[in-house]
Amino acid sequence: MEYNDLKSIKIRPITIDDFNFVLKWSKDNSFCLANGWEQNRKEEELFNWWLHCVNNISEDFIRLGVECKDRLIGYADLANIKDNSAELGIAIGESTLWGKGLGYTAALCMIDYASKKRGITSINAETHEKNFRSRKMLEKLGFKEISRVGYEEYLGTNNQLLQFKLII
Repeated sequence: MEYNDLKSIKIRPITIDDFNFVLKWSKDNSFCLANGWEQNRKEEELFNWWLHCVNNISEDFIRLGVECKDRLIGYADLANIKDNSAELGIAIGESTLWGKGLGYTAALCMIDYASKKRGITSINAETHEKNFRSRKMLEKLGFKEISRVGYEEYLGTNNQLLQFKLII
């Protein structure tokens, strides 16, 4: 499947029917390492987690699916929603799809959603110092680095966390 038509990217509610895609992502070691997913998770445990994600109703967290050509390819989150601010998170599920502009386009969709549907005017994001693709994407979207606070494991090593902000 070719993913060069970025106009076919959209965000939509996640469903339990998306589970087969999630199961496939859970078997992609690069995806798991980059996103802090436990490797070799039992299918039933993963299913219960996804079911919780689908049924989650929260005032301060929204997870939407990223779809391309009728196929779920990832998810986009707005977390810590408070007043007119939120934190953006993007995950493209198959590492073979990374570096093709899909995360960037999904982030644009989620920023548009946040602004128009939720009245968000300030979006925060965080990534690891060594996650060069994520850093490049955030900068291309207009985010500015505002701090370097904390460390977290990324790809098996302790890594500096970078915080970014975008004013819409």
